[in-house]
Order: sequence, then C-alpha cells, then structure tokens
Amino acid sequence: MTDQEALSTSYRDVVAALRNIGAEEEWLPTGCAGWTVRDLLFHLRGDAQRALVALASPAGTAPDTDAVSYWRRWRPGTDAARASLRMVRISASVYPGLRPILDSYAETAEAVVYAAVHTDPELPVRTQGRVLRAGDLVRTLVVEAAVHHLDLVVALDRPLPSAGPLRVVRETLDGLLGEPLPLSWDDVTYARTGTGRAGVSEQDRIALGPLADRLPLFG
Repeated sequence: MTDQEALSTSYRDVVAALRNIGAEEEWLPTGCAGWTVRDLLFHLRGDAQRALVALASPAGTAPDTDAVSYWRRWRPGTDAARASLRMVRISASVYPGLRPILDSYAETAEAVVYAAVHTDPELPVRTQGRVLRAGDLVRTLVVEAAVHHLDLVVALDRPLPSAGPLRVVRETLDGLLGEPLPLSWDDVTYARTGTGRAGVSEQDRIALGPLADRLPLFG
C-alpha cells in the first residue's frame, strides 16, 4: 500500500466509523481528554483543511522537518494546546448535529487525497510554520487520522483503523524511538501506548529498559 493509499484508507475508515451513529453517541468521550466524538471530528476536519492548504503551498525553501521529526514538537498542556481545546469545543457545539461536520470532513478528505496523488512527493510544502516534503506531509496526515480514529472509538462500538494506516503509525513511532520496538505489541497497542493513550505495564517497562523512559513518544 502506498502512502497515498494509506491516506485514502485512513480517511474512509473515519467516515465509515461515524456513519449512522446515534445522536447520543456523538457526545461520548474520546481518547482526547475534554473532547467528545463531535469535537474530535471537528478537529479532524480542520486538519484535512490544513492539509489541503499545505499541498497547495509550495515552500520555495528546503525542508526543515520530515515525517518523524514533525511529531517531536507536539506536546499537550501548552497554552496553545489549551486554547485549541477550547476553540474546538465551542466551534463544534454550534452545529445542529454530527452529520454536517461528517459530510464536510468526507468532502474535504476526498480533495486532500486527490491533491496528494497529484502533488510531487518531493515538493517542499509549508504547514504550521514548518517545511517538509509533500510525501512526508502525507505520512503525518495518515498518522493523525489513524491515531484519532483510535481516539474516536474509545467509547463507540465501531471498527478500528485498517492495517495500512496503522503500519504507518508503527513506522513513525519506531522512527521516534530510534529503533524497532523490542516488544511484541500489536499495532493498536503500540499506537495507543506510544502516543500516551495507554500506560506501560511494569513488566513491559522492565523489558524495554532505558527505552521506557522515552515513552510516550508524542502525546
């Protein structure tokens, strides 16, 4: 599976997981503290909109970030992160239901995939004050969608992300760790633990040795 195919799959997975959910379900909690299903979907739509702008924003300079180092700068708990949490909650609450947000997300996601397929993966593009190759941007988008898909289904009885997007998450986490994970965690466990959604057992912490102190790899 190419990275563009993984992106398409990750977006379709999110849409499929949220189709036909009940009105009460959209207010269930997610793996992102303080956000409901509705809030997190609104955030994902914003991320797809950002991606569409980025793919149409040639940087004209050399990349300063790649698909792995992109994640090293993100840490929760900052003033900017708290402001984003509040903004998303307020904005998402304006909608009369989940469906308009989901339809807009699905439409935007299709446009992002089309743009990704038709953009030279070596083209430096700009997003969030950083410059990275379009191909690296695509991989960050796969990770974002797949990890947040896992967040979305914490309290929903819905399918997990497909294997292709989860593979990209694993490869990214291995890149942040600096080596392949020396444990037999499946992709879902690694995704949740590597991003701070789940804790590390004492047995696994002993098996990881000094590497345990590096978890979570991003949050």
